[in-house]
Amino acid sequence: MDVTLKGEKFQTNGQPPRVGEDAPSFSVLDLNGETVKLSDYKGDVVILSTFPDIETSTCSRQTDTFNEKAKELKNTKIISLSTNSANQQKQWGESKVLASDLLHDEDRSFSKEYGLYIDDLDKTARAVFVLNRNGQIVYREIVKEMADNPDFESALSAARHEEAELN
Repeated sequence: MDVTLKGEKFQTNGQPPRVGEDAPSFSVLDLNGETVKLSDYKGDVVILSTFPDIETSTCSRQTDTFNEKAKELKNTKIISLSTNSANQQKQWGESKVLASDLLHDEDRSFSKEYGLYIDDLDKTARAVFVLNRNGQIVYREIVKEMADNPDFESALSAARHEEAELN
């Protein structure tokens, strides 16, 4: 899949999963070095937000925005995930109250499994997936220009819709 960064074209390693498909399982690390798996979120609505580099303004804004919105959602867990190191993510989060799970894809297995890995940059493409409580993808956005924000409201709307289905 083609994405761009400030107009320069890059290729991801594959096709990301589509709406209606089960989200591929994954195993990544949290800021404490603990293993986190997709199955840990079974029964919850999940917003899975991926980004190239927490140390850039767009990625920081994306993570901040979803982190803030996590406080408003009752039955939705937000996962923010990148290939940054745990130390980079910890430094970013030091001055914040995290309401979302900040995870790092140390071995790039998540990024590769989801077709979001950009080998030329050693980064994950910017994307947002919303998963229902059964782990099925109900919303997907692959941001074509990585310097752009995702469509926050559409992702949040999809999560709210899934939350309403729980009641």
